[in-house]
Formats: sequence, structure tokens, C-alpha cells
Amino acid sequence: MAPNSVAVTMEKPDNFSLLEINGSDPSSFPDKRKSISPKQFSWFLLLKAHRVVSCLSWLVSSVKKRIAFSAKNINEEEDPKSRGKQMYRFIKACLVISIIALSIEIVAHFKKWNLDLINRPSWEVYGLVEWSYMAWLSFRSDYIAPLVISLSRFCTVLFLIQSLDRLVLCLGCFWIKFKKIEPKLTDESIDLEDPSSFPMVLIQIPMCNEREVYEQSIGAASQLDWPKDRILIQVLDDSDDPNLQLLIKEEVSVWAEKGVNIIYRHRLIRTGYKAGNLKSAMTCDYVKDYEFVTIFDADFTPNPDFLKKTVPHFKGNPELGLVQARWSFVNKDENLLTRLQNINLCFHFEVEQQVNGVFLNFFGFNGTAGVWRIKALEESGGWLERTTVEDMDIAVRAHLNGWKFIYLNDVEVTCELPESYEAYKKQQHRWHSGPMQLFRLCLPSIIKSKISVWKKANLIFLFFLLRKLILPFYSFTLFCIILPLTMFIPEAELPLWIICYVPIFISLLNILPSPKSFPFLVPYLLFENTMSITKFNAMISGLFQFGSAYEWVVTKKTGRSSESDLLAFAEKEEKLHRRNSESGLELLSKLKEQETNLVGQETVKKSLGGLMRPKNKKKTNMVFKKELGLAFLLLTAAARSFLSAHGLHFYFLLFQGLSFLVVGLDLIGEQIS
Repeated sequence: MAPNSVAVTMEKPDNFSLLEINGSDPSSFPDKRKSISPKQFSWFLLLKAHRVVSCLSWLVSSVKKRIAFSAKNINEEEDPKSRGKQMYRFIKACLVISIIALSIEIVAHFKKWNLDLINRPSWEVYGLVEWSYMAWLSFRSDYIAPLVISLSRFCTVLFLIQSLDRLVLCLGCFWIKFKKIEPKLTDESIDLEDPSSFPMVLIQIPMCNEREVYEQSIGAASQLDWPKDRILIQVLDDSDDPNLQLLIKEEVSVWAEKGVNIIYRHRLIRTGYKAGNLKSAMTCDYVKDYEFVTIFDADFTPNPDFLKKTVPHFKGNPELGLVQARWSFVNKDENLLTRLQNINLCFHFEVEQQVNGVFLNFFGFNGTAGVWRIKALEESGGWLERTTVEDMDIAVRAHLNGWKFIYLNDVEVTCELPESYEAYKKQQHRWHSGPMQLFRLCLPSIIKSKISVWKKANLIFLFFLLRKLILPFYSFTLFCIILPLTMFIPEAELPLWIICYVPIFISLLNILPSPKSFPFLVPYLLFENTMSITKFNAMISGLFQFGSAYEWVVTKKTGRSSESDLLAFAEKEEKLHRRNSESGLELLSKLKEQETNLVGQETVKKSLGGLMRPKNKKKTNMVFKKELGLAFLLLTAAARSFLSAHGLHFYFLLFQGLSFLVVGLDLIGEQIS
């Protein structure tokens, strides 16, 4: 058989046949492909167009519903005095100017005007519009461009300094991993066979209206592996709901009956937020019998061996004031918002806290999942109510008094991340306004303190200025204001390495501690720029003592162990049945009456003496005006960039504008139907 022959064997039930074809002539094989007629192709295009129109109509209807639902709440949620009314006006002014400039540039583009108009004699200029455009070009190049160039260079220098700081932190983390540096226990250790050798530990669980998570936090603290006579749990309840207070009391009673040394404490005068709650608890007479105090927020669930992994580090180390554990998150994969938060917090704990703990013995206390030496708290002035970041406040004062800190990266305590953008935004506002408040108050103390000059410089320039002030300032100013404005001022155009290469490199460094998040590199970069408006506004509020700097809103929790009020009530009913006291049965009957008689709510409220749970306001997704304003500003600048064929500038502005639009319409995070 010839080399280019093809043998085809066809098998049938009764006979066999052999067909031999010589040569490789493609004509031997007729083309079986079915040709597409113009009519079918037209139907295909119509189908695709229908899908696109359907998606756009769904998006438009969703936006209309979101705006309609949010119109009633937007004024209540964003008080002009507390949410930066001036900032919103500034963004609107920039948007109006950019729209006017875009309109002029569109006219100039289609009329094929260019920069040569500046050098053209005035008598060669025809028409009022052309003359106005020439006057604008001249004014822009003489007065506006130099100012924008100077501001952009200043922000670029700050950007490079902050990027260098991130790089140094990452190199420090690599060095720690390479050398396997970690806190070591001293030769003196706790005798596990002798309970009397265990130090006295006080556990504090501050909470305020934490209906969803109070059970899991109290239960986890009650199961800590520590001698029962060497530990006391304080449940510090600041809830203003009488019904919830009864439920928390009942939970405390259940664990107390199991032999746990636990008490319930409620303040009559609820001032000072969390700091006031902790300060009030430390005034109890029995606190003097305890050597250490551990703090867990209401959504934190420590492992039973938490104390055995943290408290021994104090043994033989009298200068140690704080042992901080790492946070881990039960809902980090819940939605895109929680995934992006996880990237930031992984970098904070894996890199920032660990590097500062190893090389400086100082870092900001995270407010929870930490063990304090009570002596360190008392010598540093105790809890103060002067800011909304009481954890950072006590850490700075303890550092100025010479106390050292240890961070344990291998000891994790699980907690929750905010799942809605509204809750996350309020949390970030408090986290970024408080440090500026504290900086104003602590600066004289830092300068007058007896610590070394290097530690003073670290506190002032790195801890406060660079990471708390400069970062939100340049991030918002450079990428959200200057960059879109440079599209209308070509003389001040930013180079690609500022808007693309360096930010991507820094984002890669931030994602290194959470390698599973690499697919979210671009969303993370865009979202960080989107959050800059909130952080910048908070920083300004704290620095200049605006009203919103003193706001404290408890971050909303979901409570994975109790998904609904009905389940929580059923669990509470079973616990009440286990209590055979007369008061317990009476409370159970009242709760049953509360759940069943929904029609006569006012009658039930009177019969229960005010124990009725307050009616919750219907939850809806919000519309955030400042984010929407910046979205339209960036999209307007993207349109101007498209006219000039800027390439990467256009794509960055387009996707950054869409990112602001998604966040402004509250389409990221938890969605409420």
C-alpha cells in the first residue's frame, strides 16, 4: 500500500468491505460543514443584542430601585455635620468643571483644534467659541498647569515614600521567615500539674447590642482551658435593649450553673463607649486579685488553649506588658467585600504587626484577642475615653512608659468581617479618624517622653504620619482628584509608572501574605483607591476635630451560630426550660407571649413592662453620594482620555470609575432584597 494511501474499514452485521483511497486529494472528502445563511447570522446577532439589552435594562432597573429604596434613608444615614458635606460639595464642583471642560474638548476635537491655537495670531481666530478655547488653553498653561504639576509631584514623593515603607516591611517579614525568628518562652514555665502555679487571669467581654454573637463569645470564653479558681469572666453588657439584657443574663446564668466563674455587669450610665465600659469594669474591688486581663470582643471565639499559649510569655519577662494574638475570619470567602478585607488584614497581621513586634517590641493594640499585664495598664493611666481608638491610645501610652509588646502570629482567634459596605465604611471611618485625634493629643507626650530618639521618630513619622495621615491623603488626592484633572491639563499628565507599575507592585506585596487572593489583584487595587475617599474624609475629621470624629457605631455582626431571631428564641426557650425556678418560668411565658401576639404589640409591650424588643427599621442597601460623584468624575475623565487615545490612562480611569459606581450603588458586599 502506498505511503499516502488511506484504508477505511466499515463493519456491518453481515459483510465487510475495504475501501482504499490513493492520494491526499481533499476533494475525495466532501466538505460536510454546514454553511451559515445570512438569515441565521442575523438571528444570531439579534439574540446577542437582546441579551445585552436585557442585561442593561436589568442594571438600570436595579439602579432605579436602589435609588428609590435609599432616598428615604440617605439623609438619615449621612448627616451633613457628620459625613463631610463640604467634601461632597468639593467633589460636585470638580465634576461640574470636568463636564464643562469635556464639552469644550469635544467641540475642539471635532473641529480639529489643537495646541497650535496658542501661537496663532488673534486676527486668525474665527468665532467666539474658538477664541474662548484659545483663552482657556493660555490660562491653563500659565496658571493651572504649574499648580497641578507641583501638587502631583508632592503627592508622588509621598507615594514613593509610603511604597518604600511597604517594601521595607515586606523585607523584614522575609527576614523573619528566613531566620525563623519567633517569640521564645523563658526557661521558667507554668507547672501544668500544679493549678496554684497558674496566674490569676481576668477575661473581659465588652458588648453592646450584640444579639447575633453574644452566645458564641460567652461560650468560647467559658471553655478556656484554665483552672476554674484562677479565672474570672466579666460579661460587660452595654446593651440598651432590656429584652437582650435578659437573654445575656440568662446565658451567663447557664454557664455559672456549670461551675464557670462568670459574672454579668451592666452600666447604668453608658458613657465613653468601649473605653468607658472597660474603665468601669477595672474599678471593681476584686480586680486587684488578678495579674492579667484578656479582652475579647463579642464576635471573637478563642480556642480553649488560648491562655496556655499566651500567658506563659509573661513568665520571667517583667518588662512585657502585652501579648497580642492574630485574627482569623470565619466569613472571609462570603463575598467580594470580605475577600478584599481579608487581603488588607492578612498583610496587617502577617507583616506590619509581626515586623514591628520583632524589631521594635511595639505595635498598635488591636483592641481584642490580647492579654495585658494589669500593672502595665494601671501605670499607663488605664483606659481613657478621649478618642474612639482606646486600644491604640493605651498602646502608645504603655510604649512611652517603657513596656514591651509581643505578637504571636501562630495564635489565632476567629472573628467576623463586616459583610455589608455600609458597616465596613463606618468601621473604617472610626479606624482612620481616631488615630488623628490621638496624634493631636499624644504629640506633646511623645516629645517629652524619655524613650530614645529613634522610637520617638518611629512613633511620629512612621506610626502616625506616614501610615495614618500620608497614606489616605496621597491615595485620594493623587488617584481620585489629580489624575482625572490631568486629562484636561495635558501639561501635568502623570507617567504610567505612577498609575500602573508601582501600584501593581505594591498591591502584589500586599497580597503576598494571602496567596489565594492573587486572582483578586485588580479588584483589590481598584477597591483600595475607592476606599480612599472614606479614609481621607475620616482623617480630616480626626485631624481637625470635626463632629464625625467622635462617632462610634457598633459594627454589624451576622452571627453564624444564630441566623435568625426565631432560632435564637427557640434556643433560649430550651435553656429556660432547664431552669426550674419560678422566675425562669415567668420569663419564658412572657417571651412566648411576645413572640405569638404580634398583632397586639402595644398591649404586649405594656404587659411586659417595656421588655418588648424594639422594632428594627427595615434594612435596605444604601446609595453613597460621594462615591457616585467620584464615579462620574472619573468616567468623565475617561471620556476625555478616550478622545486623546491615552491607552492605559483611559482603561485605568474607566475601571476605577466603574469601581466607584459599584460601591456608590452599594452593589458590593451583602445585598438585601
